[in-house]
Amino acid sequence: MGERYPIGPFQFNDEITSVVTTGWINEIEDLPQLLRDAVEKLDDKQLDTPYRLGGWTVRQVVHHLADSHMNAYIRFRLALTEETPTIKPYDEGEWAKLDDYKLPIEVSLTLLEALHTRWTQFLRSLSPEDMQKTFIHPDSGEVSVGRNIGIYAWHGRHHLAHITTLCSRKGW
Repeated sequence: MGERYPIGPFQFNDEITSVVTTGWINEIEDLPQLLRDAVEKLDDKQLDTPYRLGGWTVRQVVHHLADSHMNAYIRFRLALTEETPTIKPYDEGEWAKLDDYKLPIEVSLTLLEALHTRWTQFLRSLSPEDMQKTFIHPDSGEVSVGRNIGIYAWHGRHHLAHITTLCSRKGW
């Protein structure tokens, strides 16, 4: 599947059931600790190594996960409190160039731990009807809450795999 998509793109065409979403929520819950475990022994030189040619550094990936998952959390809340809201996308590549992406990764690791605690509590409280609610992403169209849980479970695994496969390739 390559360095860009080490676990492949998100694909799920089956019925989104409570069993399926529970599994995805568990993956979202587990991500902060798995991410911390993957980066805990890396030094600054390793953190500033791109996971692939032309890709982000490990440090940028960690900070991106915090930004992306904060945006996702807000999008879920909008979908639950508004009627099919249109969410605002952001240019993640440009965000990765901003100065705060040079901060120590502990800032984003701590943020992810707190965010994922709230996020998974929120997701576990959703009813089957809530899972059917949607938002509109200007680039990808209408997305259901249930499907978006799967997308973000995949998103965490996807970026974690960028880091773990780099560490394996480099022997770290």
